[in-house]
Amino acid sequence: MAKPKRDLTSGPIGRTLLLFALPTLGSSVLQSINGSINAIWIGQLLGERALAATTNAGLVMFLLISAVFGFGMAATILIGQAMGRRDIDGMRRVFGTAFGLFGVLSVLVVVVGWFAAPAILTTLRTPADAYPLALAYLRVIFVSMPTGFLSVLLTMALRGTGDSVTPLKFMALGSLVDVTLNPVLIRGIGPIPALGIEGSALATFIANTVSFAALLAFVYRRDLVVRLRGSEWRYLIPDRTLLGPIIAKGIPMGLQMLVATGSALAMIGLVNGYGTTTTAAYGAASQLWTYIQMPAMSVGAAVSAMVAQNIGAGRWDRVARITRSGVILNLAMTAALIVVLALLDRLVLGLFLGSDAGSIDLAAHINIIGSASFLLFGVSMVLSATVRANGAVVGPLVILAIALFPIRLGLAYALEPGWGADAIWWSFPAGSAASMVMTIAYYRAGGWRKGRLIPAVQGEEHAKADSEPTGKQMPVG
Repeated sequence: MAKPKRDLTSGPIGRTLLLFALPTLGSSVLQSINGSINAIWIGQLLGERALAATTNAGLVMFLLISAVFGFGMAATILIGQAMGRRDIDGMRRVFGTAFGLFGVLSVLVVVVGWFAAPAILTTLRTPADAYPLALAYLRVIFVSMPTGFLSVLLTMALRGTGDSVTPLKFMALGSLVDVTLNPVLIRGIGPIPALGIEGSALATFIANTVSFAALLAFVYRRDLVVRLRGSEWRYLIPDRTLLGPIIAKGIPMGLQMLVATGSALAMIGLVNGYGTTTTAAYGAASQLWTYIQMPAMSVGAAVSAMVAQNIGAGRWDRVARITRSGVILNLAMTAALIVVLALLDRLVLGLFLGSDAGSIDLAAHINIIGSASFLLFGVSMVLSATVRANGAVVGPLVILAIALFPIRLGLAYALEPGWGADAIWWSFPAGSAASMVMTIAYYRAGGWRKGRLIPAVQGEEHAKADSEPTGKQMPVG
């Protein structure tokens, strides 16, 4: 316990927020690089059919993760507010309930997914030549879900307590195991047989399991605050009082990811109408946008955890300052990334598009128009993170749905006859601007400050939580 401790409810806001957000950003970058390297292994070793199979399976997995992600976010906010109050027992109750819920959901995913995989792939109209590979890959991935889900929850819980460094370490471990085992299990080596596409899925399963087991061992070895011992193991049986807000707040947050996915699919339909060259150029630009949006996602996650702790501690005087620092930090990081990628765009886009000058020119054009929208998107992300930290989750969902569908898609359809494909590209900053304006209005005038997310812990146990020796600040780890 000689490790330094980080308190998100006191001290310099800007510096604390930056140091908390950077490891989260590192985790996002690692995750994206891991996925890209695995796609390269599959494409190079198994060919286009295998890559198409993993693309179809990846969409299924994204939808599943979206469905449970909101529950993890809700639990993280509850954990953050409990930590802000120094209610260690209450925090462990929330974590135990969420862990029990995720355990049940992950088992259901394995059972239902294994038997429903053929129907799912048929519904997605998976190409016939890729179908057998997609089925084999998807079924192994379903089996890997329990440790994957629980690892994500444990990571989010640690961030809710103020620790973003430990998750980064074990994300790096899992990524290293995954990218190392992929070629070994796909092609085989020595006594290890060649497993083909199932080998890639098995590598993911092993990586999830190793990363989760190592992280859990680390939590107990360092006696980190999320650990459960003795009578606390009963907290794994979900508490109805806590389960209610986790589900009620988690569903709208999960729906936000589904709304964004639905908008992206509709946008792809528009882009596909302009032919293969335009689709390829848009896909390459989207690869750049994956990285451009990372600062907003990471700073938003940091702001959410930091605001939740300060609300729990009753430090409302710091909430607006945290939000302002988050907006400034996000604008600085995103703008720097946009400038760097604008200067190097043709070089980077060439990695995806080869030497096709026409496609590269179009992709660069798309990137210049679309990338600026992420500055506006980042403002919305930070403000939404603040209001969600007090349990206001419906407002951000409604704003996102309006910005993406009637505004972004509506504008693209309305302007397309006169502007052609440029109508699609300009709809991105238009939708982001609308989202930012609505989110600012909600942040300033909405009733989100009046909400109460944490149910009161009753009686003797609450008093015990306040005086418990383990009710201390979180070691960075």
